[in-house]
Amino acid sequence: MRGHPGRADYPGRNERMKLKIINPNTTEGMTAKIGACARAVAARDTEIVAVSPQMGPASIESYYDEALSVPGLLQEVRRGEDEGVDAYVIACFGDPGLYAARELARGPVLGIAEAAMHMASLIGTGFSVVTTLERTCNMAWHLAERYGMTRFCRNVRASDLPVLDLDKPGSDARRIITEECRRALAEDRSDCIVLGCAGMADLCDEIADAIRAAVIDGVASAVKLAEGMVALRLRTSKRGDWARPLPKPYSGMLAPWALRQEGDTSM
Repeated sequence: MRGHPGRADYPGRNERMKLKIINPNTTEGMTAKIGACARAVAARDTEIVAVSPQMGPASIESYYDEALSVPGLLQEVRRGEDEGVDAYVIACFGDPGLYAARELARGPVLGIAEAAMHMASLIGTGFSVVTTLERTCNMAWHLAERYGMTRFCRNVRASDLPVLDLDKPGSDARRIITEECRRALAEDRSDCIVLGCAGMADLCDEIADAIRAAVIDGVASAVKLAEGMVALRLRTSKRGDWARPLPKPYSGMLAPWALRQEGDTSM
């Protein structure tokens, strides 16, 4: 297990770092695709570990799905602390459990929505989010408000595709998403597009070429931000809201999630 902030065992610029990409849903095919997209942009000396929790929903398309994905996600963070993971990426555009994960982790934890929105704000004065189902649009707006991105976010648009359709053979998802991105540029007067689902990560370059505009994938953005933070020896602050949770008993099926003391990550 890695040490506390300031100790020499935290990776430096020329040392190998380990990033854990957690897809909070349990669809292994999507996890494999997300992992491949992360490795495609990661530095040569960065080890990418892509995982799904052992429990949770097959896809995340509601607050209910989000809530029930969090225990499995946090279990993977706790395991990562024992595995010497340097930083984490939560690969779901709802950024479920992000703040709770930051309380547990010593190193940085990046959500792909937060990473993508901040990246988009650095390359243009306005972006549109193109996501999956209409019911998730307000969820994305809530995140933009939380992250201080509403002055950059011109619109959140739905392609009305269920998340699992993105991996379905014969699906028309690529064409539908590309056309929605094209409409976003014209109708929203946006400078760039943020893809609002980790399952769209492999479409980023193809869509950018088709619409001739910058398209930001949150998985790639979070990986590069995490690498930079680790190289700069930046860790999650433990002085305020993201301090380690206080030890206390948990009851029933949640008993294994109780933390007992500083440094305890056992399940």
